[in-house]
Amino acid sequence: MQVILLEKIGNLGELGEVVKVRDGFARNYLIPHGKAKRATPENVAEFEKRREELEKVQAAALASAQERAAKLDGLMLQITQKAGVDGKLFGSVTNVDISEALKAQGFDVPRAQIRMPEGPLKIVGDHPIKIALHADFVVTVTVSVLGEQ
Repeated sequence: MQVILLEKIGNLGELGEVVKVRDGFARNYLIPHGKAKRATPENVAEFEKRREELEKVQAAALASAQERAAKLDGLMLQITQKAGVDGKLFGSVTNVDISEALKAQGFDVPRAQIRMPEGPLKIVGDHPIKIALHADFVVTVTVSVLGEQ
């Protein structure tokens, strides 16, 4: 399916690009979330009329992400979980736990923006975690997992 992007999407394209994506991705994610529209001649014409407005909105979102990135970059979070003698956690530290810890420090970061490529943290220690604030901004935060007996 051909869609026109209404915002920049990582690994897909820039604002205003007409890209071909799978039907399910367009119907289930891009169109319902307002990130794209079908690339019909009417929608392309409507987009060209609204291009300047959409570029301003995207520039504002980018500026907001830059501000948040400056505050978050290099931050260290401490999360305490029950652990065994060998340093393995009885549970795990997930993106939900990290989001709650950030919220406690005054940062509102949705759990979907927290990138944990190796999955939940299951060992005591310091772990670098990436937070994708925008398609262009990824910040690294250190999560220090402390074990309690």
